[in-house]
Amino acid sequence: MFNITTFTFLHVALSVAGLIAGPVVVGGLMAGRHYGGWAGTFLVTTFLANLTGFGFPFVKLLPSHILGALSLIIIPVAMYALYAKHLEGGWRRTYVVTSVVALYFNAFVLVAQLFHRIPALIVLAPQQKEPPFQLAQLLLLVCFIVLGREAWRGFRIEPGTGGAGAGRSAAASRV
Repeated sequence: MFNITTFTFLHVALSVAGLIAGPVVVGGLMAGRHYGGWAGTFLVTTFLANLTGFGFPFVKLLPSHILGALSLIIIPVAMYALYAKHLEGGWRRTYVVTSVVALYFNAFVLVAQLFHRIPALIVLAPQQKEPPFQLAQLLLLVCFIVLGREAWRGFRIEPGTGGAGAGRSAAASRV
């Protein structure tokens, strides 16, 4: 039997796990490292959180639904780049971009949820169209553009090819 309380707990737990693992993964990318276990946790929990998000009843299409659907498309691409293509060639950058974008989508929804649930933020932006909400989302976007740029730069060179990050040990950069 469907229990909405249990379902909500599962959805939130998956979301929180993805929001914890995601920054570890992106931070590793920025440092030129790949943390396999963290990456797997991030991709699986984020995918499942987005999937379970569509299990809640809704009347109108919201930005969270659109971002959730987009995330359900890009996360399998990240998984393919990582697990099937082993980050070879252009798949390395594909993995970086899709991972950062998936984390951004989750952070965007987190900010929206905070503005929807925290009384002080509700007062500032009751319709989530007011300047405080827009400013928060703009600052989040700017932060993720910077993070994405640094992850792109930090994780650009494949191990053993020379250049930035070539001095890392094979074990530290192994997928």
